[in-house]
Amino acid sequence: MRLQLIRNATLRLTYAGQTLLIDPSLAELHSQPALAGRSLNPTVPLPMPAQDVIQGVELVLVSHLHRDHIDLAPPQLPTSLPVVAQPHDEAALHDAGFTAVLPLHGELSWRGLHITRTAGQHGTGPVGQAMGKVCGFVLRAEGEPTVYIAGDTIWTDEVRAVIGTHHPDVIVTNSGGAQFQGTLIIMDTEQTLAVAAAAPQATVIAVHLEAYDHMTVTRDALRAAAGQAGLDGQLLVPDDGAVIDLH
Repeated sequence: MRLQLIRNATLRLTYAGQTLLIDPSLAELHSQPALAGRSLNPTVPLPMPAQDVIQGVELVLVSHLHRDHIDLAPPQLPTSLPVVAQPHDEAALHDAGFTAVLPLHGELSWRGLHITRTAGQHGTGPVGQAMGKVCGFVLRAEGEPTVYIAGDTIWTDEVRAVIGTHHPDVIVTNSGGAQFQGTLIIMDTEQTLAVAAAAPQATVIAVHLEAYDHMTVTRDALRAAAGQAGLDGQLLVPDDGAVIDLH
């Protein structure tokens, strides 16, 4: 498999002979409002032209419909691309013009790729409720590592259960420590290290950093913490545009 971090949570994944695009937010620099009052968003540009991100993509996975995970008004992807999404997001995707939405109730198979939906918790208390339902994905295919894309979630017993049930070889965490109204809504440094400690067999790839103004964790800080914990060989923190090959 080959994983390329585009920006934030947007990933290009070559897996089982297919090219997948995950949580594709292709918005231009500073084209969205601030979330924490510090900067317009996204705070950094795409590392390559949007057409290069889309080139050759055969399947799209969308964990939820927040604007830092997919562009809907207007869509930036060809709307004929098949899109795997939560069932309750299907209507909004159709309304945005997507014509091949595949609702992921639990599991589905597509061209030799098996996809399992996983639960997430996008914060706690009233903020977590306001963030709405989110999901992650476990990917399996013959001859490929098992990949767990956790999505926008904090560290919970549900995430721990996914690790214990599926024994992923690769875990992608959204680790920027984003906060909304003072509430943590995705993993921070401590929680990302907890994932790595709970899955010593897995390579953990931390993304969703340094692209929106409500992030509180930097790449340098996370890398330093991983080194101090003796996890720097297990926990990877790629820059935008970086490619990781795993077997």
